[in-house]
Amino acid sequence: MNPRSVRRLHPALRDDIGDLTTRRPLPGPDLEQLDPFLFLNHHGPQTYPPGNRGLPFGPHPHRGFETVTFILEGGLAHRDSGGHDSVIGAGGVQWMTAGSGLVHAELSPASFLRAGGRLEILQLWVNLPARLKMTPPRYVGLQQDEIPRLHAGGVTAAVIAGGWSGQQGPIAPPTDVQMAVLTFTPGSQAAFPVAPGRTVFLYVVRGALSVGGSAAPAFTLVELHDDGDAVALRAERDAVVLFGHAPPLHEPVVAHGPFVMNTREEIVQAVRDYQAGKFGTVPMP
Repeated sequence: MNPRSVRRLHPALRDDIGDLTTRRPLPGPDLEQLDPFLFLNHHGPQTYPPGNRGLPFGPHPHRGFETVTFILEGGLAHRDSGGHDSVIGAGGVQWMTAGSGLVHAELSPASFLRAGGRLEILQLWVNLPARLKMTPPRYVGLQQDEIPRLHAGGVTAAVIAGGWSGQQGPIAPPTDVQMAVLTFTPGSQAAFPVAPGRTVFLYVVRGALSVGGSAAPAFTLVELHDDGDAVALRAERDAVVLFGHAPPLHEPVVAHGPFVMNTREEIVQAVRDYQAGKFGTVPMP
């Protein structure tokens, strides 16, 4: 295998939301998107005291893309206008295809509000092609024990979507997105095949990595050249990495807040549809 080389490192910038520690590497000052990957928020890590107010993400709409939420520490309660209602704990994942539009809320579970504790959550936005912008919404929530794990030489891959060394992820996205959370012990290394032409998403959550021979610290998005057929990673110390890849869409992206479409006219229609109640409502306790 021929490893890809690093094109540029993109450090996540602090953009706290109230008392929620938030870092965002994408979009950033030097990178608008990694087609089809649009956006990543890294919330935490932080410790909430007992009697806290929890996460601030009450009911809000989406259309035209997918949200993939990784709960590294703490818990996350999801409720949406499609009737989905779940609480996912540490190590779990929520994959929501907004498609034609829905309203959802992402809040801290009641037990977390009472007792507090550690919290760290990643949310990634993945674009949908024009032909799937209006696909029916869907939601899948998986607990940690529902996600298969592959172990090799100090590297563990929590396989979420796509095929990894013969192991198929439990989530089948509407597009060819492969996604895993990688955990490294100090000195461990691995090379993952990625076909030329695919976009790699590589974010260092914790620790430090060597990527194709280049150092990448925590809170860093690594942009790679399309000059090889693999991604070679080596951990300098304990590390956690969000890693995925997908074919680029090569389509216009017009975004307005929680809507991502291909034209301005489609954005205007999304706003009108939401205001007309066509996305439904989220029943809150």
